[in-house]
Amino acid sequence: MTPPPQPADQRDGCHVEVGVGGRGYRGGVTHPGAAPEPYADAPPEPYDVLDDPYAGADWDPDQFAPPEDFDAPPPPVDPSSPFARAVVATGTARELPAVRDFTGRDPREVLHEVYGYDVFRGDQADIVQHVVDGGDAVVLMPTGGGKSVTYQVPALVRPGTGLVVSPLIALMHDQVEALIANGVRAGYLNSTQSPAERQAVEQAYLAGELDLLYVAPERLNGAQTLAFLARGRLSVIAIDEAHCVSQWGHDFRPDYLALGDLADRFPGVPRMALTATATPATAQEIVERLRLRDARGFVASFDRPNIQYRIDAKVDPRRQLVQFIKSQPEGSAGIVYALSRKSVEQTAAYLCTQGLDALPYHAGLDASVRAANQSRFLRDDGVIMVATIAFGMGIDKPDVRFVAHIDLPKSVEGYYQETGRAGRDGDPSVVWMAYGLGDVVQQRRMIDQSPGDRSYKLRLGQHLDAMLALCETVGCRRQNLLDYFGQRSEPCGNCDTCLTPPDTWDGLVAAQKLLSTIVRLQRERGQAFGAGHLIDILRGAKTERIAQQGHDRLSTYGLGADLSDQDWRSVIRQLLARGIVVAQGDYGTLALSEASAPVLRGEAPVPLRRDVLGRTGSGGGGSRQRKSSADDVAPADRDLFEALRAWRAEKAREQGVPAYIVFGDATLRAIAAARPASVGDLDGITGIGAKKREAYGDGILTVVAAS
Repeated sequence: MTPPPQPADQRDGCHVEVGVGGRGYRGGVTHPGAAPEPYADAPPEPYDVLDDPYAGADWDPDQFAPPEDFDAPPPPVDPSSPFARAVVATGTARELPAVRDFTGRDPREVLHEVYGYDVFRGDQADIVQHVVDGGDAVVLMPTGGGKSVTYQVPALVRPGTGLVVSPLIALMHDQVEALIANGVRAGYLNSTQSPAERQAVEQAYLAGELDLLYVAPERLNGAQTLAFLARGRLSVIAIDEAHCVSQWGHDFRPDYLALGDLADRFPGVPRMALTATATPATAQEIVERLRLRDARGFVASFDRPNIQYRIDAKVDPRRQLVQFIKSQPEGSAGIVYALSRKSVEQTAAYLCTQGLDALPYHAGLDASVRAANQSRFLRDDGVIMVATIAFGMGIDKPDVRFVAHIDLPKSVEGYYQETGRAGRDGDPSVVWMAYGLGDVVQQRRMIDQSPGDRSYKLRLGQHLDAMLALCETVGCRRQNLLDYFGQRSEPCGNCDTCLTPPDTWDGLVAAQKLLSTIVRLQRERGQAFGAGHLIDILRGAKTERIAQQGHDRLSTYGLGADLSDQDWRSVIRQLLARGIVVAQGDYGTLALSEASAPVLRGEAPVPLRRDVLGRTGSGGGGSRQRKSSADDVAPADRDLFEALRAWRAEKAREQGVPAYIVFGDATLRAIAAARPASVGDLDGITGIGAKKREAYGDGILTVVAAS
């Protein structure tokens, strides 16, 4: 069956506002029932939320047409930066890093000389050697696990130029910039370049001067590009973000489907498919569609132990968000995800009124504004980016300390990918989400109203069911998350449900009261209502609407007065998540499902979790602050560490690059602990390769001596 077209991406910055989930959920599926019965007099009021986060959200799966290169242009580059000197043509001369031939070298020597690391991590050594020997590979490795090393090192060791297929301009920009800083000859070809710039990169490739060349999948679909590449010599072909080939995935890119033909175009060149986000079903689709049936598979753990997962009941999301952010170390960089552009702008403005440095980012903003905001986020400390879900793809900022969601992601794959942007440097980080009844109602409604056949809607429902299961679990969240990707694990002891186990209670009677009210309204009066009015009936509220409708004469009127309004919202949210009730129509009216009958008869247990309101996460209030990077430094070394950070910031400004391109915090901590007295002492310190030792060695020694 041919899948339906995918959602529009609103190209004027090429950031997809709406995506659908991937595959792999093995739980139950809720099938929305028939349309609700006619309303009594007028349509009921929409589900009453203060500010509908979905207002203005794009939901048009029939108009998906990914533009060339997919992502917004990278921030303006300082002409004096190494990146600019390497890829911008100036007359007939171009400045690239000095030629260093690594062909045939031991991969471990290359790792040390280029990246400053002494040993490979996890499966990296096996992957690198397998590809160096000419083998194909499918690599599933979490964000921050070191995927790029597994194709960059083979590209350097094997003769020729490594071709990297990347869907994101921002990712190309960051990786090329980092490679050049490490002394690697790298470039890219994409739509942001002038003809002269593209020609300079093409000439470097044909002359054998490039170690790595980054291109977008759309460009590889052109016969001209393929013919151009055939004129040079390729060492390896790496297809990054390979999950984009999945036609049911949350980031489907049609141009990825043609990449399987590279096997015929470039026989004998080892091919790699790499991703951080793939269920077993998606991984199999990658193998089939990219024609990698004989490739060796490498599956690293999906666990990100440095990330703490938190999900809170949504009450006042903006106030809760501020409380959460202020519980983090002062000056932490973070990303806040919202579903709609309106919500992005309102939330960013609100955070600014609370004394936080927040910027908006969505496809509706002018390209220059997006570029400026992205540049500030990458280069300055303590900036919070409030954005739609596309932001962060390809943003290789390692020190994002938190990621927050104020709206429910549509799939576990999307959630995993977005939260994976925190803590890429391995330092402790937190991901937090506010989740409420309105999220469930609106997501169900959007699925019902989406184009596509029953199978398509069924898959969307499966993704949502898996996301709701993660939100409502009373067990370990990390265990639930890893299980979705087919990885068995034990409780982590570091998520909100492990640190503060939720209380559960028997919700059977409460569920029966709600279901009975829905049944009586439908059968006796032909009416259907949303959660707000049903709660008013159950709690015996004396509202004008209840009096007009005569709902105070219902036998269930006032039967739920023992629960608060917020308690009832929690009950309904959990019943919706389990499919015991379903939301229907434009107004989210509630109706019974097939799962309702056993509950009404008292034959099915209904254990519910008791929400703990007002907490920003596990084990503490909003004023608590987590450790900062300096807290991991010995007290005697902290002054030197801060001096090194100041020196790094100055160097980054001079070069027009983010601070992490110079050195990460882990390297600065190692320098502060080692206190090197000579350039030779820098050899062996993690993250300092030959090029950076040459470029920054004297500056580091000056800072250390001054301390």
